[in-house]
Amino acid sequence: MRFALSFLIVFTTLSLNAQGPYAAAANTNGTTAIHKDSSILVGWAKSCTIARGYLDIANPSKGYATVGDSSSALGKALSNGVVSLGDGGTATLTFDATLYNGPGYDFAVFENGFTAVGGGDYLELAFVEVSSDGQKFFRFPAHSLTDTAQSFGSFGILDPTEINNLAGKYYLGYGTPFDLEEMKGIQGLDVDAISHLRIVDVVGTKNSAYAAYDTASRVILDPYPTAFPSGGFDLDAVAAIHMNPLGIKEKQTLKAHVFPNPFRDRLIVQHRESCKISYQLLSTSAKKLKQGFLEAAKATLDFSSLSEGVYFLRLNSASAVRTIKVLKQ
Repeated sequence: MRFALSFLIVFTTLSLNAQGPYAAAANTNGTTAIHKDSSILVGWAKSCTIARGYLDIANPSKGYATVGDSSSALGKALSNGVVSLGDGGTATLTFDATLYNGPGYDFAVFENGFTAVGGGDYLELAFVEVSSDGQKFFRFPAHSLTDTAQSFGSFGILDPTEINNLAGKYYLGYGTPFDLEEMKGIQGLDVDAISHLRIVDVVGTKNSAYAAYDTASRVILDPYPTAFPSGGFDLDAVAAIHMNPLGIKEKQTLKAHVFPNPFRDRLIVQHRESCKISYQLLSTSAKKLKQGFLEAAKATLDFSSLSEGVYFLRLNSASAVRTIKVLKQ
């Protein structure tokens, strides 16, 4: 939510003297923030269902958050305003196609926090959950090391380096990224066919009746109460980084393998598919480095110009997709 920055400074209750162990603030060294115009973003949420929360969960008589509506969370960040979830409110979103667990981060959530003139970031937080059937949702492990010794208040300042896997870690125009690899192996969840994302507002109070807790059972604090129309997490947009072709699920059954792995200069790809297969070589940050087509069932790819390190070879056919981790020595 936006307020006059001078107003924010008057009410700031926390300062950022310490640095935590997690990724740094947007536009600083060590950040994982993804700008809304980044080339790695391949799509934006196309549907959204909102369940509003109260302006102040401890005082329901004040009513619900009212700013924005479900359409405000659709399309590109900074294009349609925001929808305020209120205390404990939720937003459930879908894309044109399912998301999959590719190399590096797989999607990013955008909020409208901002940097205060006096230093530090005004941020509002939310849990992120994923589902591959729209029924069972599973929450990303989240961590908050924010000091809980003192009251936070409506205009408290957060240190992003003390926050991990909570949406809203980064300010306006920069998305907080999430990696589906962290959810791999959960029974009932197919990380290669994520159909729904759910954003759940964190009620940043120490009051045990309403408090939110991280994976280690620590209380999570953020600005609370924010008892005005734009209270709670202000969802701007959600972007896909790895999205399956329309109607096609990521499949590991595509009959192909690579060797040698690790390799030095050339990588051999052998497959049993009857249709044409294209390939993309990606960096660990999902940057496309090389692409082309396999000319035969056993094809040799020359990657001698690349530096040593880890890469991902993505193979695409008309009906299946497969990503293989490779190591160049």
